[in-house]
Amino acid sequence: MGDAGPEATAVNDLVGLPVAQVERDLILATLRETRGNRTHAAHILGVSIRTLRNKIAAYVAEGYYVPEPGSAVH
Repeated sequence: MGDAGPEATAVNDLVGLPVAQVERDLILATLRETRGNRTHAAHILGVSIRTLRNKIAAYVAEGYYVPEPGSAVH
């Protein structure tokens, strides 16, 4: 076996995690990168804005920080 590149390392970090956790982390990271822009984040993620808003509502209800539109990147 050869040397694993950075992409393989990133994928290996996801192995064993629940899909819901990976999805949540990806959505929240995308929202941070888009400064909370839901429309842009939904486009990047390939989901409808309605789906994204439903997931955001669930994350807020679970106590996760969700960037507000126009927020600075952390």
